[in-house]
Amino acid sequence: MMFVWAIGAAAAIAAAGGGAWMASAKMQTPKRRPIEAVPRAPYEPVRFESEGAPMAGWIIRPEDGAEAATPRPTVVIAHGWSSNRSRVLRYAHPLVDAGYAVFVYDARCHGESGAIKAPTGLMFKADLKAAVAAAAKLPGVDASRMAVLGHSMGGLAALLACADGLRVRAVVTDNSPLTLQTIIRSELRRRKLPAFPMDRIMPRVWLLRAGISYSEVAGIDMPAWVAANAEAVREGRGTPLLMIHATGDPVVPADELRAVAARAPVEHRFVDVDDHSGSDRDPAFWEAVLPFLERHLRRGEGGAG
Repeated sequence: MMFVWAIGAAAAIAAAGGGAWMASAKMQTPKRRPIEAVPRAPYEPVRFESEGAPMAGWIIRPEDGAEAATPRPTVVIAHGWSSNRSRVLRYAHPLVDAGYAVFVYDARCHGESGAIKAPTGLMFKADLKAAVAAAAKLPGVDASRMAVLGHSMGGLAALLACADGLRVRAVVTDNSPLTLQTIIRSELRRRKLPAFPMDRIMPRVWLLRAGISYSEVAGIDMPAWVAANAEAVREGRGTPLLMIHATGDPVVPADELRAVAARAPVEHRFVDVDDHSGSDRDPAFWEAVLPFLERHLRRGEGGAG
């Protein structure tokens, strides 16, 4: 009888483990959405690579009579999980109207870019660095005056990239998570799954599937980096950073930014929006973003990395 019970318990544990693995793998597979729109300003397709995978992007330029080769300050836009370059044109159009060149691209496993087995935040970071490098080589891009605007996971990618040495004049994040636990708990809430024990299991599964050792990510502390960078910016060093968050974001709680802003002089703005992907609908968004970019891309020398 005891033997039968032990076999049954082992089978139950194996089934639970297999179920947790499959659920984690499914949550690590972003939905590949089609390109649904194109820029309304003049644009050109751009092909480049990130870690050997083919990447798709657009360079968008203002239609103001200037030659396409005229160097302009440029903003690279990084989309979030299960998004693509067409879904962040909501940021691109106002920036182009303000006179900036804009580079948008699809991260791997998104849009029309190549795929890998198990995407992670580190993949988003590598893709952003590749996009900035590709944009810097394009005609009409002033490589000495570049900024990044990242939404959600794209914002986290921008922070990770800057912490890893990416040199740009300024960074804007919109509803960006700052920890892996925030990302995981958000996915579990969205799927109506209990946090425990999946919030313990999922990180290990994601890293194992991606071939990343736990030691590679164990030391990553983005809230601490953001706080340290804010102090560095105040001293004339660091990367100028503007963090924006919707007060009613149902995906990434605004309290995460509130906690960081309470401990360091992080330039930030809260917007009155109840949406994860709608901050730009509040006029306060552009009232903060455009002067910030003007300050760091058009005036003076700004900071870098």
